[in-house]
Amino acid sequence: MAEPTKQSGKTISGYGLGGVDTVMSVDDVAREAEGLSADTPTLEQLSALTPGDPYLSIDGLVAGYGKMEIIHEFDLRVGAGQSLCLIGPNGAGKSTILHSIYGFTNITDGAVSVEGRDVTSFNPNRKLKDAGIAYILQDNSVFPDMTVEENLLMGGFLMKESAEAQAATERVFEKYDRLAQRRNQRAGVLSGGERRLLEISRALVMNPKVLLVDEPSIGLEPRFIDMVFEILEDLQKSEGKTIIMVEQNAKKGLEFSDIGYVLVSGRLALAGKGDELLDNPDVGRLFLGG
Repeated sequence: MAEPTKQSGKTISGYGLGGVDTVMSVDDVAREAEGLSADTPTLEQLSALTPGDPYLSIDGLVAGYGKMEIIHEFDLRVGAGQSLCLIGPNGAGKSTILHSIYGFTNITDGAVSVEGRDVTSFNPNRKLKDAGIAYILQDNSVFPDMTVEENLLMGGFLMKESAEAQAATERVFEKYDRLAQRRNQRAGVLSGGERRLLEISRALVMNPKVLLVDEPSIGLEPRFIDMVFEILEDLQKSEGKTIIMVEQNAKKGLEFSDIGYVLVSGRLALAGKGDELLDNPDVGRLFLGG
């Protein structure tokens, strides 16, 4: 989301990277985005974006918090080793999709499946241990008074033996020398980019197959944003991780992802290859700044 822009004494908060002529208010974006929902993608169209059978699928999801329904009859398909980015106006339900996959919401209808296995009713611990789904929070979730090594060991809290967690931690240090050099330092002294790397790495300790990544670029300087996306690309391309992300920087998210979904008011409005959505004039006007 763009920084608030002042024009004629007024403060405008909006999306995009353009000047005042291209900046739209959040309310305007939400209203105009409603028009994208006229032709919701079919299951056949969603399946066509994945090679072969989907690794993770959502069918007819209805979910929310308490009695508040946020997501309405939502479908999703993503293949093994693919990346999918969710974009849309504020309040569209993007993070709620991730929460629903991981078991943080009240699901009243629909199903979440991994390799054809229904995992809808699994709690978060079981989602991680038995379904191989890890969730990386958008907020600063490191333990600042614990060392880098201790933070990583916390990622193996579901392992039966502490030796397993230690071995997994050593594998992380072998992969990321930047963390290995700081293994005995308090996590609170790390830079923003290093903290984000630590959060991602902690999720890797359980060797998940699916990474749910909520706003990977939030609060980071541009140089660290590039670093984080390079890390995610390596995990997808080199280790075959399936990545589903929410990203407020729509351009960055779509450039990275194989598939893009546009959510509006808790419903799927558009779906396509990431580069196709980047070239879509409506997506560009509403979410990319021109």
